[in-house]
Amino acid sequence: MRNVSIRRSITGIPVYIPAKAAGPSAEADAPPVRSIRLSANETTLGASPLAVEAVRRAAADLFLYPDPHQTSLREKLALKLGVGEDQLIFGNGSFELLSLSALAFLNEGDESVYPVPSFGWYRIATLAAGGIPVEVALDGDHRIDLAAVRSAVTDATRLVWLCNPNNPTGTYLNASELDGFLHGLPDGIAVVVDEAYFEYASPADFPDTVRLLDRYPNLIVLRTFSKAYGLAGLRVGYGIAGAETVRAINRIRPPLNVNRLAEAAAVASLDDEAHVRAVLDNNSEGKAFYVKSCRELGLSYIPSETNFIMVDLGRDSGPVYELLLRDGIQLRAGREFGMPTWLRVTIGRSEENRAVVDALRNALQPSAR
Repeated sequence: MRNVSIRRSITGIPVYIPAKAAGPSAEADAPPVRSIRLSANETTLGASPLAVEAVRRAAADLFLYPDPHQTSLREKLALKLGVGEDQLIFGNGSFELLSLSALAFLNEGDESVYPVPSFGWYRIATLAAGGIPVEVALDGDHRIDLAAVRSAVTDATRLVWLCNPNNPTGTYLNASELDGFLHGLPDGIAVVVDEAYFEYASPADFPDTVRLLDRYPNLIVLRTFSKAYGLAGLRVGYGIAGAETVRAINRIRPPLNVNRLAEAAAVASLDDEAHVRAVLDNNSEGKAFYVKSCRELGLSYIPSETNFIMVDLGRDSGPVYELLLRDGIQLRAGREFGMPTWLRVTIGRSEENRAVVDALRNALQPSAR
């Protein structure tokens, strides 16, 4: 048997492990349990009914290839954002656009700089492109330390990744911080600002990143329909950048990468502002509930501008995570982010949030240890 030769730059990349599926206990005689999935930052309010209906209609044309230019979505989104149609690029979720950005701007041996903990795909995309990942720790308040990120930039740096608001901490960079960072960077460095949770960010000083594109042609803003719009199962992400930057990434973008159903759903979602508002209102109410509950339980938490909240149990969270998983409640263990005493909890519907807090209260009792 002849072995294949694997590209050296990917041999050290771990296989991406998604959140576990909540379900019945592994014990054969265990009774069925509930299934509450609050680990992947999906909105449990679901997709817009307009999007669901658009998918039904589009299903009649499954035998046709999708539009390679995503014309309908491009036109509607450009109008909504106030940008040129040539400033938009679409992908099979943000994952693909992150990988394409690394391939477009990193040569073999170039460095990319990103904070940790943050979204883990930055490292994988860097390694897959043959780049060298440079990690910078968050500050003591779990925020991205822009001064430290800037200090990590060298003559070999070609790409900087900033998740804003940051996953998994939920903290954010404000407008003046981001503007000052971009202004102080040397030429020749692309900056990807990953705004997957953009719709959830409510502070008045949150950056209007799209408006910065005129001043910083090295800036790439990534957003998604997977979170607030509830289309995680269809995979639609988009980037906003200068037209020249978009052309560069388009050189390696796979053709037909956004399927017909995904584009139809995304277009319809943009028409349903009431659904997005319901998602955001539910998130605000749920977040307030978790903050109140954490205070009652004596647990620390990180103030969040996303649809999740990080909660510190003050001890190894693994046993509690496993206990809740056996009870059909799926959260995200902090050890996955190098935060072993923490749990990341997606904000769900009110009944789901209450179930999580009740289960946490029981799991934290001395008798449960």
